[in-house]
Amino acid sequence: MTGAPPNPPRTVEVMGLQFDAVTEQGCVDHIAAALESERGGVVVTANLDHLLRAQTNMRYRRIAREADLLVADGMPIVWSSRLAGTPLPERVAGSGMLLPLVEAMGAHGRSVYLLGGNPGVAESAGDELARRCGVTIAGTRCPPVGFERDPAEMDAIRADLARANPDLILVALGSPKQEYLIDELRRELPGAWWMGIGIALSFVVGDVPRAPAWMQRAGLEWAHRLGAEPGRLAGRYLRDGVPFAARLGVWALRRRFGGSRTRRGPGSDCPA
Repeated sequence: MTGAPPNPPRTVEVMGLQFDAVTEQGCVDHIAAALESERGGVVVTANLDHLLRAQTNMRYRRIAREADLLVADGMPIVWSSRLAGTPLPERVAGSGMLLPLVEAMGAHGRSVYLLGGNPGVAESAGDELARRCGVTIAGTRCPPVGFERDPAEMDAIRADLARANPDLILVALGSPKQEYLIDELRRELPGAWWMGIGIALSFVVGDVPRAPAWMQRAGLEWAHRLGAEPGRLAGRYLRDGVPFAARLGVWALRRRFGGSRTRRGPGSDCPA
């Protein structure tokens, strides 16, 4: 017998996107309960860069708005919600949620599929997650560069997912590629949950060190990543991210003191 479907969490608007006001554990519990009710879904973990993308990229904005769970994977979004007077409870990062979520899948006898990552990383991460979390790894696949433009490779991914029939698919391709791929494939496994996790599989196997916990709590994980990959990230973080963070702060102040309130989303208890 399946359980009752989980109640939708309240939502908080931040610059046109309705973020679900859930904790990391609340997100894990919601997914586990939905699977017990035979309901699939998509989690989008949006940070400052993703929120900026949603302002101009119609496809990404639609994907974020249609997500079954949209959570704040960035302290600037959490801080702005607090400044606006409609606080989100905490940062919910895909990389931070990976282990608790996979552990929950193992505890409930569910299976996980790992898609993406650098060559060999998904397979190694699968072995490590199976060992640490007692979960069934239904399959792993690291598609080659440019796979999304290769119909034969896309067909192979679809066939492998159909064969594996997993309960949870973790897609480690970086944003927005991972969200676009999930958007294209999710309807072929409507009973599964999908989540993009960026570089998190490399964290699992130790190929890439994650920022210290104090930097994560202080909202400085971006600085750690910038120090590790300055050539790739400097433009995104310094040229685009810092000015947009200031713009987000101004938006929050106007929202709080200008008389505008958050919209009521599904299940929201925020003032209309």
